[in-house]
Amino acid sequence: MIRIAIYGKGGIGKSTTSSNLSAALAAMGKRVMQIGCDPKSDSTMLLMGGKRIPTVLDVLRKGGEPTLSDLVFESESKVLCAEAGGPTPGIGCAGRGIITAFETLGELGAFQHYQPDVVIYDVLGDVVCGGFAMPLRGDYSDYVMVVTSGEKMSLYAAENIVSAVEHFKARGYARFAGFLQNCRNVPNEDEMVEELAQRTQAPIVAKIPRSRLIQEAEKAGKTVTELFPESDVARIYRETAQKILELEA
Repeated sequence: MIRIAIYGKGGIGKSTTSSNLSAALAAMGKRVMQIGCDPKSDSTMLLMGGKRIPTVLDVLRKGGEPTLSDLVFESESKVLCAEAGGPTPGIGCAGRGIITAFETLGELGAFQHYQPDVVIYDVLGDVVCGGFAMPLRGDYSDYVMVVTSGEKMSLYAAENIVSAVEHFKARGYARFAGFLQNCRNVPNEDEMVEELAQRTQAPIVAKIPRSRLIQEAEKAGKTVTELFPESDVARIYRETAQKILELEA
């Protein structure tokens, strides 16, 4: 089993990237589980036809004894989807919500039951502390990838995330596997991301072009991997998915 935590600044395209990679891996015959770790709870919408699924915290708030079928949902592309969820607005801590969700899935034996080949965590990366750092732990993830563009705040967040991964490395936490450049077509974007990669001595695993097909797929509540499988951008997602599988080679 390969476990990847995908981090990045809010709004940088983590969920789109994660969902397209999940769909690509599933199309390659892999059993994939995607867990959304953002209080917005929209990580798996593209996999679920544009619909939100009940979150772990929503189900727990209703009381009773939840089962895995209450928390994990299979998409048309056969990806297993779960959302940690967030606290009631204005009450509670989003990071603590992630901890509670992980503990619940662990107590119910989610990984043992579904036996995924690949687990993808889609994690909000504006801050890497408390519950938001939990997916970095070695008992949850093997590798971390960071989605970034050439925009200043995206690069700033990306470098902070890499620093956090390095800080936790001595504890046996996940290893940094590189950057996923989600292009925004800003001036000197390639050069800016390449400079970040050089400073952090990390590879750029993929360069995902800005494409109208991604937006068209999102409007249809689908991944571009599913809706436009023959497109160049879908091919890039598939190539990136293959690189993920090769991490354990």
